[in-house]
Amino acid sequence: MSMLGLEFYKLRRRRLFLMIALFLSVELAWIFLSTSISLSRNPDLAGWEGLIMTTASMNGLFLPILSAVVVSRICDMEHKGCTWKLLLSVSVTRGKIYAAKYFCASALMLLAILLESAAIIGFGMMHQFQLSTLFPLLMPFMGGAILTNQVVIALQQWLSLSVKNQAFSLCLGMIGGFIGMTAQLFPAMVRHIFVWSYYTGLCPVTYDYSDSIMTFVTRPVGFMLPGILVIMGIVIYIIGSFHVSRQEV
Repeated sequence: MSMLGLEFYKLRRRRLFLMIALFLSVELAWIFLSTSISLSRNPDLAGWEGLIMTTASMNGLFLPILSAVVVSRICDMEHKGCTWKLLLSVSVTRGKIYAAKYFCASALMLLAILLESAAIIGFGMMHQFQLSTLFPLLMPFMGGAILTNQVVIALQQWLSLSVKNQAFSLCLGMIGGFIGMTAQLFPAMVRHIFVWSYYTGLCPVTYDYSDSIMTFVTRPVGFMLPGILVIMGIVIYIIGSFHVSRQEV
């Protein structure tokens, strides 16, 4: 806990909270504008399904980039400040440092998901969506977004701590955003390889096209895809922590 507190203390002048707020503002503005236009053209689609599906699609674009920025800012301090040797000299293992940075980034991205969900609820209530259908959709949506974030953070942190030049980490985030946005166009077997595709893959709502008419349909998420994602996250975290712990400083 002391290492985690130290990570948050080191962020006090990094303006990460402002950066998260700006990213969310742009994403939510896009979501609400798109949903409002859709509702004006198709009033029959009024409901939580379309709003949650649109948000999941936008998360596939924005959250990988935001995760890359957050993780890069957290990890870059040790590279620029050359503090690795200082931390190791006070008998702090790199495994503990790695874990503290991971939980710090996870907490910040969890805050982003909570703020986003609160904004979704507020928008839906303004448009008088039925609250009775909200939580059976919102809870799986939040769980899928949080779980996907954890794996994306593990991947980004591995790269950010392994390579001093954070441009590589940010490029990975942008590539992930592109894949996350277009993941539904890939075949299922290919799609499940990429961790960024799970923002929409774990969403309890999907599109259905029939006779050139788009409708939103709910679906059970099940346990297989979350199980695959959990295994991927554990493997990436363990390999990343082992690799960083063996690097020379």
